[in-house]
Amino acid sequence: MAPTATLLSSDSPDVSGHTGSYPPSVLKMNAPTDFPLFPPTASSSRPQEVLDAPARTQFAFDPIEDALAAFARGEFLVVMDDESRENEGDLIIAASAVSTQKMAWMIKHTSGYICIALPGSRLEELQIPMMVPTNEDRHRTAYTVTVDYKHGTTTGISAHDRALTARALASPAVTSPAAFSRPGHMVPLRAREGGVRTRRGHTESAVDLCALAGLPRAGVLCELVEDNEEGSMMRRDACRRFADRWGIKMISVEQLARYREEHEHEGEGSS
Repeated sequence: MAPTATLLSSDSPDVSGHTGSYPPSVLKMNAPTDFPLFPPTASSSRPQEVLDAPARTQFAFDPIEDALAAFARGEFLVVMDDESRENEGDLIIAASAVSTQKMAWMIKHTSGYICIALPGSRLEELQIPMMVPTNEDRHRTAYTVTVDYKHGTTTGISAHDRALTARALASPAVTSPAAFSRPGHMVPLRAREGGVRTRRGHTESAVDLCALAGLPRAGVLCELVEDNEEGSMMRRDACRRFADRWGIKMISVEQLARYREEHEHEGEGSS
């Protein structure tokens, strides 16, 4: 069954029947040192290489419905932005579904500058301010002060610690700003209100994907890089080969924006 087209709140049911918040037993924990993967059916294993992936004769993105279903299961997606913008492909996964193994695999195949996209309301709740008062980034990516989760982590830089920090940022069980040290090794990004309908960025894509999948609105993302001496950015066709090699769905930011526009327009027309 295809995922719902409506952007969901953190406690709305997703297409698999579970909700975007954790069980009561988790919510009641005091300063937890771990968070179970969510959805509960998400695998902790990294993607497995597809050794006999058939060669494509022409480029194509995957259907958005298939990608949303995979994302709702806790899988990675490759999300490509416009060639006239960054022309980069990001690995994106729901923060609530990122395990140590998944984080280690992500670090290996990306630039390693792992970010987590969050709504402004969540950043305000945790008192995580913007990184600088004047944003001079070319695409106005909204970087905030970096953080580490304090409980169950050591230096903060390991795959375990970064995955735990990501799950803590996604968890409604964590509401205290004091749960995080500043600076840290995870880079929160502030997503714009309205998501990809407002800004065609990977930041907004990550939060929109979580909302559409019925998962906590926190998405981990990082840019894919080539496995070469220069560590150059991976472009469209190389991203497609990478996605096929690892059995990952690949979509574009524009696909996601069109999906939202079409389905939300239909919902407005029927109300």
